[in-house]
Amino acid sequence: MELATSSSSSPELAAALHRLRSTLARLKAELELAQSDNTSPAVDHLLADLGDAFSHLRGVEVAAFGLVSILVVDDDERLAELTARGLRRLGYEAEATDALREIRSSELVVFDLSLAAGLDEGARTALTAARPIVVTGATDLGSRAQAARLGASDYLVKPVELGDLVAAINRRMAEGSR
Repeated sequence: MELATSSSSSPELAAALHRLRSTLARLKAELELAQSDNTSPAVDHLLADLGDAFSHLRGVEVAAFGLVSILVVDDDERLAELTARGLRRLGYEAEATDALREIRSSELVVFDLSLAAGLDEGARTALTAARPIVVTGATDLGSRAQAARLGASDYLVKPVELGDLVAAINRRMAEGSR
């Protein structure tokens, strides 16, 4: 198994642990309050707190272990999930989606170029800052120029072999953080 790691920072770890502890304390307080009032806690609040806790736990993992997280964005949901699943088998934390969401700190992005036309200015700026690995079925010069305008760290033509994608991820990681 290939383990995807990079260096970590003690201040980042301390901050991530603080956020996790605060979220768990809030969750505990909500449960204790419901118990003392002999009421049922609001499930939506508890689920939101748990979601926050898992998100902060991811931050702890990134800071402590240098976990590399990959966001696979492709208009073909099935292909995105197959790609993410293959990356997870290799030790990466990978999430598949068919639309660009907010990019997390230290997250690498594998981006289907066909989705670029639908990006608003803010999303385009965030994607460019992330220096995505662009995947596309197009091989024309216009597509390559569009990928360059997005700050692509790599340009891979579909169908992309997992080994080629991992090589692109390793090259992107070697560039350092964004």
